[in-house]
Amino acid sequence: MSIDQDVAMGQGLDAETLGLMMDGLTEYLADALPLERQLELDHEDICPEDTVRAMSADLGIQLVFVPEAYGGMGGGAMDSYRLCEVMARKDIGLATAIFATFLGSDPILVGATEEQKQQWLGAIAEEGIVFAYGATEPEAGSDLGAMKTKAVPIEAEDGTVTGYRISGAKQWISNGTIADATTILALTPAGPTWFVVPKDTPGFTSAKPEDKHGIRLSNTAALFLDNVEVPVENLIGGVEGKGLVQAQQVFGYTRVMVAAFGLGGGWEAVDRAIAYSKERIAGGSPLAEKQGYTHKLIVPHVARLEAARAFIEETALLIDAGQGHDGALNTEGAIAKYLATEAGNAAAEDAIQAHGGYGYTREYLVEKIKRDVRITTIYEGTSEILEMTIARDRWQEHLKSRGGYYVEMAQAMRALHASRPTVGAETAALALEALAAVFSACQQGRLTRNQHVLFRLGELVAHAECAASLCRRAAASADGALDPKAEQRFDADALAVIARVFAREAALKVADDGLRWVAGSADPALGLDRQLAGTMRLDAIRAAQAGLLADMTALADVLYA
Repeated sequence: MSIDQDVAMGQGLDAETLGLMMDGLTEYLADALPLERQLELDHEDICPEDTVRAMSADLGIQLVFVPEAYGGMGGGAMDSYRLCEVMARKDIGLATAIFATFLGSDPILVGATEEQKQQWLGAIAEEGIVFAYGATEPEAGSDLGAMKTKAVPIEAEDGTVTGYRISGAKQWISNGTIADATTILALTPAGPTWFVVPKDTPGFTSAKPEDKHGIRLSNTAALFLDNVEVPVENLIGGVEGKGLVQAQQVFGYTRVMVAAFGLGGGWEAVDRAIAYSKERIAGGSPLAEKQGYTHKLIVPHVARLEAARAFIEETALLIDAGQGHDGALNTEGAIAKYLATEAGNAAAEDAIQAHGGYGYTREYLVEKIKRDVRITTIYEGTSEILEMTIARDRWQEHLKSRGGYYVEMAQAMRALHASRPTVGAETAALALEALAAVFSACQQGRLTRNQHVLFRLGELVAHAECAASLCRRAAASADGALDPKAEQRFDADALAVIARVFAREAALKVADDGLRWVAGSADPALGLDRQLAGTMRLDAIRAAQAGLLADMTALADVLYA
């Protein structure tokens, strides 16, 4: 992954404006959603619609997501990710409610006519109207190609189409009962097509909000369309059959935003565990001084979260540089979301453990964070869907490059190691070389005919590529070349430590899991596992673990100042 810094850094808000927006958002949420109200809303399963709408009316949060041509501020992917993380750190349910408007307006942004953009994006910017995104269906789930909602053309006497009559049902719709308008995906004679359906349209109704495990501050409900009539002007883009293409165009962007939710929830849980461990005395000293606490429940999660952040930021910069059109970065968005949400979920789980019995109670909030962050591994593409997306794309790259795809990445890491030997790039190179060897073994044994093997490759790809991304981020920090809008909690030395910790983990994971699944799925007579143990340089990967404990201790020292 490469980035044209000159192009990327010119997109969206300037760094000062973004900083002011983030500070204002943090302060606003602290006032609007104090802990007592947050816990009460969660317990009663109530979406604070007043706060959702006030964030537009009072704060103007919606302006960041709307292009300047339609009355917004024209924020880029980098701006959106930073703001999504801030919202998620406060409450992922509320963040979901806010983001649902911009997810709902995405079909308009990428596919609408100029007049439609002026009408609907302008209404979001100027009036703060709330949108919903109506794609998922009860039986089809995220498989948009299996939907059953239909839109039948209404024709005048001369055969001119004047409108559409829509019938069907949508499930798990964020903002379902509070949205002022919903973009609905329905089957027309020419194929899947997006329509804008205002809330008060006859025949358009919603069920009561779902009683959810988490994100209870978001409104989630089923929608029903019973012969709902909309004028032809509400067909997004004015041409039937473009719906799936329009949906695919924004997956890279939307998945980066959900990745930010996982990142924000995970970091909030970790920070609460850190704060608790400074005060909790056990065996005569704070938990913060015990490696059994810090090195198991804190440090590994910080490394994984920051590896995900590195990949999120690289992908956001690529989107802002114009490389995300027509779904070009869907795989990168999948990798970012996969690692960030899995890491966030694991961090929140261990934050409960880190609090002991208190973590299991509502007042310490990590219990709620765990329930909330869990959804990030499900909506906007489950982790399993993402594993498939990642593996299929990178498998094609492996075949097209005749096995050279990850070999070339490894060479780039070795070049980085030559100039910045402290950022873990040599270990990341071992991970990428091992991944190339695993792919080749799978090709030789035709092992990807097993779906589970294919999915496991997706997991290994995410870890290896994020390790390389974190090494690049650490090197950029050392060179003073981080994007000015990038998160900079850690200095260059700390980032180098984090990169080394994660690179070791990624390399060992690729080696151990790669060997496991090749041995576990191949014909033993082929001897692929024995060949793989040699080609992936297993001894070098194990030797690279030297110094791991010292680096983990150094990272704990950074975290605890």
